[in-house]
Amino acid sequence: MRIAVTTPTGNVGRHVVAMLLRAGVRPRVLVRDPGRLAPHVRHEVDAVAVDQRDTEAVVAATAGVDALFWVDPPSVGEDPLADYELATASLVSAVKTNGVERTVFQSSVGAEKRHGAGEIDGLAGTELALDTLGATVTHLRCGYFYTNLELQLDAVRNGVIPVIWPLDQPLPWVAPRDIAEVAVTRLLSTTWSGRCVRAVHGPADLTWPQVAAIVSAATGRPLRVERVDDDAMRNQLRASGMTDGLVEAVIGMSTGLRDGFVPEQPRTPHTTTPTTLAAWAYDVLRPQL
Repeated sequence: MRIAVTTPTGNVGRHVVAMLLRAGVRPRVLVRDPGRLAPHVRHEVDAVAVDQRDTEAVVAATAGVDALFWVDPPSVGEDPLADYELATASLVSAVKTNGVERTVFQSSVGAEKRHGAGEIDGLAGTELALDTLGATVTHLRCGYFYTNLELQLDAVRNGVIPVIWPLDQPLPWVAPRDIAEVAVTRLLSTTWSGRCVRAVHGPADLTWPQVAAIVSAATGRPLRVERVDDDAMRNQLRASGMTDGLVEAVIGMSTGLRDGFVPEQPRTPHTTTPTTLAAWAYDVLRPQL
């Protein structure tokens, strides 16, 4: 079985690669800089240097594969949605030209809205393009990554995380490793076809105050959350070096899904995954604090 994996050094992709190796599959990995692969992995995979927004290169890199794990690469530019469109064009061309039998696409909770959710709109565009193509695809509608907390390490160390999400509104939190496990089971299975949507909700829906309490207990560091207004968050993001376009795309992921948003897929045994925030925070976040 020939399986290609994008973003193999990312939060989810690195786990996908490791799980495929343990399953006896030597994956083909599409990576901008093969030198970023972990040394113990580099000689166990077939690495191809690829910019995912380069359609010709992506088509060439995926020739002959049976299954593809696709993650739209992150944007750091002024127009994130335009970057998503370029990556989507590469994916669609690869699937169509090479006749890829199964694609597993890492999407997000909120993509079902299609419009009005900031950067998630880019993922919605990829979903729609694959659906229009009539591809055999599983869209993984993932919850909020635990690893997003690593992007706020300074705030965690200082004991206060600013948020624009309503403090009493829960959202699904999930470990990237659990997303990878769901992805790999779909990549390895040949018993499904057509369009599938699978939410990956993690073990529990959590409010931000609950998250703070769990992380505090797991790391031994007092932590609380403080709701700030949208403009205050914009100023913080701009101060971190983000472009105005990226700031709005990031802000939109919260403003577009707050105020009573409910995921299209409910929490069921099929959408619930096992790794708790407490376990992840103890194992991953605590050593960094």
